[in-house]
Amino acid sequence: MATEGKNPINMNSMSSSLARTGQWVFSQDIPTDVVVEVGEANFSLHKFMLVAKSNYIRKLIMESKDSDVTRINLSDIPGGPEIFEKAAKFCYGVNFEITVQNVAALHCAAEFLQMTDKYCDNNLAGRTQDFLSQVALSSLSGAIVVLKSCEILLPISRDLGIVRRCVDVVGAKACNEAMFPCRTPPNWWTEELCILDVDFFSDVVSSMKQRGVKPSSLASAIITYTEKSLRDLVRDHSGRGVKFSDPGDNESDERSQQRDLVQSIVSLLPSDKGLFPVNFLCSLLRCAVFLDTSLTCKNELEKRISVVLEHVSVDDLLIPSFTYDGERLLDLDSVRRIISAFVEKEKNVGVFNGGDFNRGVCSVSLQRVAKTVDSYLAEIATYGDLTISKFNAIANLVPKSARKSDDDLYRAIDIFLKAHPNLDEIEREKVCSSMDPLKLSYDARLHASQNKRLPVNIVLHALYYDQLKLRSGVAEQEERAVVVLPEALKTRSQLQADTTLAKENEALRSELMKMKMYVSDMQKNKNGAGASSSNSSSLVSSKKSKHTFFSSVSRKLGKLNPFKNGSKDTSHIDEDLGGVDITKPRRRRFSIS
Repeated sequence: MATEGKNPINMNSMSSSLARTGQWVFSQDIPTDVVVEVGEANFSLHKFMLVAKSNYIRKLIMESKDSDVTRINLSDIPGGPEIFEKAAKFCYGVNFEITVQNVAALHCAAEFLQMTDKYCDNNLAGRTQDFLSQVALSSLSGAIVVLKSCEILLPISRDLGIVRRCVDVVGAKACNEAMFPCRTPPNWWTEELCILDVDFFSDVVSSMKQRGVKPSSLASAIITYTEKSLRDLVRDHSGRGVKFSDPGDNESDERSQQRDLVQSIVSLLPSDKGLFPVNFLCSLLRCAVFLDTSLTCKNELEKRISVVLEHVSVDDLLIPSFTYDGERLLDLDSVRRIISAFVEKEKNVGVFNGGDFNRGVCSVSLQRVAKTVDSYLAEIATYGDLTISKFNAIANLVPKSARKSDDDLYRAIDIFLKAHPNLDEIEREKVCSSMDPLKLSYDARLHASQNKRLPVNIVLHALYYDQLKLRSGVAEQEERAVVVLPEALKTRSQLQADTTLAKENEALRSELMKMKMYVSDMQKNKNGAGASSSNSSSLVSSKKSKHTFFSSVSRKLGKLNPFKNGSKDTSHIDEDLGGVDITKPRRRRFSIS
């Protein structure tokens, strides 16, 4: 955080600077007549040398009540003792080097001491101004270093316009590098920006936005800056981070600075969708939860994650929260809000597109999120402080129609019951209330029927459904198989069914051959002459034969009808079976014993 301040005094460097000062000051024939105090450092100098260049010191001496001023306090000078030493050297005409690291401080000190060209030609302020324009701000790296040095020179560096000039130069040159990179790697400039304070970084980002840089370039800079500034928190994808055992540490200066940093970074995020990787947003939310940032900051991150929730993994969704004593808890409220926002968005999109959740019309994205939520529940189910109401609250956020199968949810429920063995029958029924036993696969139902942790009603549902499927003749293999099994892997029941069907087809083929021979005989008999009695006898015989043939064919076809026991269409049944009532199927008991 950029704040007002001064350079900390380095006593070793101060001693060496004073020694050097003594060399060029005491080389004069005239003894010193004033002592300048800058912090804890004292400089013995000559009034006339200082007054010749500094209008500020001249005013102090002239306006002093003492007729003979021997001490001047300049502890407020920007840059501290080291910068004042260089300003004093300039007054004495001693050469020194102006660099990108000290030019901002020298310029601020020159303005503070009123060492301007208006007071004296070719003064220090003019020299530093020329260096800024011609050297320091001519390159991106130089401008960034100057801007960094302004952090300890506030507010005078901002009042003098140095910060504004540096921000404009950095923003313009960074935009050029983003669009037309001249070095490798292409995003080298994002690494350069990482040395800046977050306030100055925000100023640079705003300057780049005004110049119309691509949002993806801004996102790249923000990601790099965040990972550099919050390395231990953002890159720790396990979510464990640093724990504070002392409640007082929660409001430490470092923690407070990190909290402000996260909130500032979140406020910089462009609104464009898909610019930031999901794991980056989730890691940033981990930081926000860990540092206890503002509710606005957390809500903004939750909103961004909910937009791309279909791409979020279970590990990303595991957002831990930390208490003062270092215990690890789950921030279920954040997860609930993220899932709820995504489901609400999908509902609105579904209604707009003519879909209906109540009829089981769900998008692929929602189905994918449902699997992620079920896997997430399985991960958090082992925590002892996870209540039944919180577990069900998250499970019920996803519409039931979004789950084609409840196997993953059953796995989460089973883990929860195993981790909470002291639940009574009613509590276990509440845990299982979010699951539909009829949507379990065969293997899951088989496991559930033997699971002693489940309540009795769930086991009965699983057993009843299996009995119902077996009695109704539905092939279980169609439910379990994902691909068509080869002939070599057919079950024994399938082979027996195929053999029976082949025999019935062969019998039908034989009956059809008999009919063909019968028609042929009829044609031959028609051509012959006979008595009327013989014709009548032959006709009666033919009717009986015909009747017998079609009855046989009907019986053969009836065997192939899978619905013959329940059919009420008896128009094809032979009159010989009139003594049997086949219009009503035999009543069955679906026993689960």
